[in-house]
Amino acid sequence: MGRFMNSHTKMGWGFAIVFFCAPTLLVAQVESKHFDEKQVLAERDAVLWRAPTDITGRDLFYGQGGQEDAPTSKTFTYVKEDLKGTSPKFDVRDQEGVKWRVKLGEEARPETVATRLLWAVGYFTNEDYFLPLIKVEGMQPVSKKRRNRVKGLLDPDGTMYNARLKRYSKDEKKIGSWKWKRNPFTGTRELNGLRVMMAVINNWDLKDENNSVYFEKELNADDKHSDKSGDTGVVYVVSDVGASFATSGRVRDRAAAKGNFESYRRSKFICRTTVEFVDFCTPRRESLTLAVNPKEFIGRLRLRWIGRHIPRSDAKWMGQLLAQLSQDQILDAFRAAGYPPEQAEVFADVVGQRIAELEDL
Repeated sequence: MGRFMNSHTKMGWGFAIVFFCAPTLLVAQVESKHFDEKQVLAERDAVLWRAPTDITGRDLFYGQGGQEDAPTSKTFTYVKEDLKGTSPKFDVRDQEGVKWRVKLGEEARPETVATRLLWAVGYFTNEDYFLPLIKVEGMQPVSKKRRNRVKGLLDPDGTMYNARLKRYSKDEKKIGSWKWKRNPFTGTRELNGLRVMMAVINNWDLKDENNSVYFEKELNADDKHSDKSGDTGVVYVVSDVGASFATSGRVRDRAAAKGNFESYRRSKFICRTTVEFVDFCTPRRESLTLAVNPKEFIGRLRLRWIGRHIPRSDAKWMGQLLAQLSQDQILDAFRAAGYPPEQAEVFADVVGQRIAELEDL
């Protein structure tokens, strides 16, 4: 990076090389605050999706990481608190030295499910696991802005309840974020399919900051089952999908807006169809009671296009991929997140109904 700053001439040549030789990587450069020129110039084309060859056999209880990457202990060591976003998050290490990010609160369960369904149809996701109870040794006092959020979820002795654990991989490095409106996949079936998936799971929190670009040494959407391990590339991911499986837009009641089976069951999926296009109901306009913050209210209004004007053929394509999943596989995704059996069945039934609607387009 220093070579860019030493001379205007070198900076100009550097950007010219990136622009003409690797246009798909320029997006990652623009969005990243910490950009390594040598690393990006060595990267391959960006990837959003890879065709899954084994949908019917995928294990949605353990997800992308499989049972082999699941945490082997319920005891961890505190590293630090992460203050980004609204959910309480903490970095910890397990007894084998593996680093994990723990998320507590309303998003822990729905995010665990969402990553499994996205992975099932070929999208890159984080390796997430849910544990009803863990112990974090050396726990430090929680920041003031998070103290109210951890009530009932974190004991003074470091016991945490209903925790989502995201595994950190040595083979990936976050290099930036990406925008829904400006990315290398605009207009493609793969990006439209991802927009459909956001509607299937009712993920209404579609801010660009929830999207990540990773440089991966092992580019592998099929995880351990792919013959592509060893490839390198830039992977585009919706990395925060916790605001899912409840209402189709933000509401004041946080418990009703994330991982709520009654809200999910009552929500509408498809709002309008034409001969060529489909408008989904997620994300919808948020509750007017939240208009006290006009900037955020207007910003979220501008996200509504993500679920609209999607080609019927692309929506149907995604439905055909999802239809290869059995009801037991879908149920496993909800079981993995610790939902009680009766709630898991309601969630899975709604997902099944939505898949059928996509197939009927």
